[in-house]
Amino acid sequence: MDFLKINGGHGEGGGQIIRSAIALSCITKKSIHLENIRKNRKISGLRPQHLTAITILQKIANAKVIGAEIGSTELKFIPGNIENLDLEADVGTAGSIPLILQVLIPVVALSHKKLDLKIKGGTDILWSPTIDYTQHVLREAYSRMGIKFSFELSKRGYYPKGGGEINLQIYPSDLKSISFSKRKTNDVKLICSFSKLSNEEIENKIKEIVKKLNAENLIVNVEIKLEEALDSGASMLIYSIDDNSIIGIDALYNKKTCKFDLDIDKFIQSYSIDDNLADMIVVPASLANGKTIFQVKEITKHLETNLFVTSKITGCKYGIGKTSNGFDVIIEGISNPSIK
Repeated sequence: MDFLKINGGHGEGGGQIIRSAIALSCITKKSIHLENIRKNRKISGLRPQHLTAITILQKIANAKVIGAEIGSTELKFIPGNIENLDLEADVGTAGSIPLILQVLIPVVALSHKKLDLKIKGGTDILWSPTIDYTQHVLREAYSRMGIKFSFELSKRGYYPKGGGEINLQIYPSDLKSISFSKRKTNDVKLICSFSKLSNEEIENKIKEIVKKLNAENLIVNVEIKLEEALDSGASMLIYSIDDNSIIGIDALYNKKTCKFDLDIDKFIQSYSIDDNLADMIVVPASLANGKTIFQVKEITKHLETNLFVTSKITGCKYGIGKTSNGFDVIIEGISNPSIK
């Protein structure tokens, strides 16, 4: 059998290569051979959230998988036919649910299938989008690209115990390309959820952040929620949405420094979409009919790596142009006949 070889150590060499490769393998029906998985990480190889995503996709796509073990640095994924399913999954401890959703949603939706999934794990953990980012930022972007999904958050899950739970529904979708341009709105939404922390402490930190945003002529609507979890923790999302742009930043509360690890300047300076969202829309953009266009302040290593890997699997074309404010990114999709 012929395999398309993917070097998992390319570029930033992290989990994004795994997620993009197996998602595109399922959609395009191409068998892949991943090598050097997470080579550039402190702990190399597959982690629990990667294994959970692979296991779920194996069921959905009736795939044959070789090397699906914790710590494995090599994986062969041979996709079959995708089916409608009703599943339950448990990542274990605080493995990231949002990162798993990044894989599942495009695969199921763009294959014109349906998935009902109850999944347990971490909803708000380090090195991962928060569940609120997935709900309010990613869902808005995917919706504009024709991708339909929804979920109910039953319980938050912080590190180390996790225990978070969501009920996810993915619907058959028709993909389309999209263009973003400069943000025009001054309206900003701030959502903060916390568990087993001082309400006064959290509110004071939020007031400091709102003050910084107000100083930039941004009007902030604040929502604070006490949502009990197994562990103490807090999660914050700041986002703005208009017809031209979708920009969000999220962060967890650092209990050592007593601050949210948040780069407010990055949110203020963002142009049409944020850095994380730019990375997340590469896979669907590569398969759409037409050009997806957006502007970012910088080309992150994640984005650069994802563009390279996605173009290698799909054959899509992309271009990056320097502007006075940052970079224009254009992805010309292949209008994959398997997803029509």
